Amino acid sequence: MAPATDAGDMVTPTVDLVLGASACCLACVFTNPLEVVKTRLQLQGELQAPGTYPRPYRGLVSSAAAIARADGLWGLQKGLAAGLLYQGLMNGVRFYCYSLACQAGFTQQPGGTVVAGAVAGALGAFVGSPAYLVKTQLQAQTVAAMAVGHQHQHQWFLEDSWLVALAGGMISSIAVAAVMAPFDVVSTRLYNQPVNRAGRGQLYGGLTDCLVKICQQEGPLALYKGLGLAYLRLGPHTILSMFFWDELRKLTTRAQHQGT
Repeated sequence: MAPATDAGDMVTPTVDLVLGASACCLACVFTNPLEVVKTRLQLQGELQAPGTYPRPYRGLVSSAAAIARADGLWGLQKGLAAGLLYQGLMNGVRFYCYSLACQAGFTQQPGGTVVAGAVAGALGAFVGSPAYLVKTQLQAQTVAAMAVGHQHQHQWFLEDSWLVALAGGMISSIAVAAVMAPFDVVSTRLYNQPVNRAGRGQLYGGLTDCLVKICQQEGPLALYKGLGLAYLRLGPHTILSMFFWDELRKLTTRAQHQGT
């Protein structure tokens, strides 16, 4: 679905980038199992004549069950991290570029919507292609008895690597920023409003009143004002918090082991 082009409904390209990437990452969590099954079916019997190779994967339900038996239920989410990175990069760029075209009025020209959509899609696919490659190879990995296609032995990070915490923080902060943005806007308005002598707010009577007034007067999208900057702050904050938390836990664990 293309971003709205009505001047009253338009959001900034930066907000479109965050919203588009977040929405597609959330969708990826639910559709990744289907992607894993698709990848296995597409690789099965690679460059072999029909009937000359074993077929461990047969249809959606049977294949999903086979993957769960061989790799556990989490096996249906293989390549999820790479999938989230791919969706975030591809769709973030795609929505951002299309929104820029809308803002510039290019989509109002004859054929502009088609051209803008094609260019935005091509740029997004180009940027996301490396992540798609890794995602496919991770989704193909399984035990020898169920292996189809070439088995790339990828390992994102060592088990105790601090990069695990950084990667988790980068991904989680996207969803956190999208969910918390309205509450952040409301809290900013409530804290900043003028008060009377009794200390009561003169603009808003509380959280619900603030939400209603913002939506009525400025529109629902006003609840996402500053979303791009919120992520730019929240992303590093979440990453650093996860990093320091992980490292402090390791130090505490080592100290406890040395003390016993």
